Amino acid sequence: MEWLQAIILAFIQGLTEFLPISSSAHLILPAALFGWEDQGLAFDVAVHVGSLFAIILYFRKDIFSIAKAWFAGLAGRANSSAQQQENRLAWLIILATVPAGLAGLIFDDFIGDNLRSTAVIATTTILFGILLWYSDSHGERSVKLENINIKQAVIIGLSQAIALIPGTSRSGITMTAALLLGFTRDAAARFSFLLSVPLIAAAGLLKSKELLDSGTAQQWELIGIASCVSFISAYACIHLFLSFLERIGFTPFVIYRLLLGLLLIGLLLAS
Repeated sequence: MEWLQAIILAFIQGLTEFLPISSSAHLILPAALFGWEDQGLAFDVAVHVGSLFAIILYFRKDIFSIAKAWFAGLAGRANSSAQQQENRLAWLIILATVPAGLAGLIFDDFIGDNLRSTAVIATTTILFGILLWYSDSHGERSVKLENINIKQAVIIGLSQAIALIPGTSRSGITMTAALLLGFTRDAAARFSFLLSVPLIAAAGLLKSKELLDSGTAQQWELIGIASCVSFISAYACIHLFLSFLERIGFTPFVIYRLLLGLLLIGLLLAS
């Protein structure tokens, strides 16, 4: 990879990882416009590490408090109501992570061989964009993060497994499911972000193992820059998204998804 390609793709990946607009759809556009080849496994590891550090740093207080309560619960020492509530949230995050983890292990090769096409990504970008609009328009917006129950966590976890289909958007589909279940916009976004931590960490570890097993030489300076760029863009994205979400809602992202999907269809027809 060249430096410009790495920086642009890392910025796009970090920016779109946590927005409900599909990172896979955005990585097709530069490749189509500039004729870039696949960025490779090392790059995927770098941007995963960058975005993981961003989400951990931004939610460091919440993550530390939830993890502390979870370990206290394992030791039978989660005595306060606050600790019990956070211990419960930790278990719900773990429970909601299981469907996507299992689906990834079972269907990853099939999806890679059959669904990573511009046609699929354009279709899912549009369809799940419309579903996001519906959920934001018709959701009750009454459920807060501390009120989430097991059924809701399982449904959101199952929706996260659907995000393995390129163009769906992991953050988009989990927020959509949460909104349909009556979550407030802020609660839907925060649970989606917290839910991303174990999944991104697991994906990063698997890709790192593949990278080590490959034994190929890497451009380590370029990979380091890509990780930093992904971290910065992801952190800024999380902060701005949460700051403006209640005011702007999801409609701008829905419109963007529809336009993006149509643009991909145009590129497909022109090729």
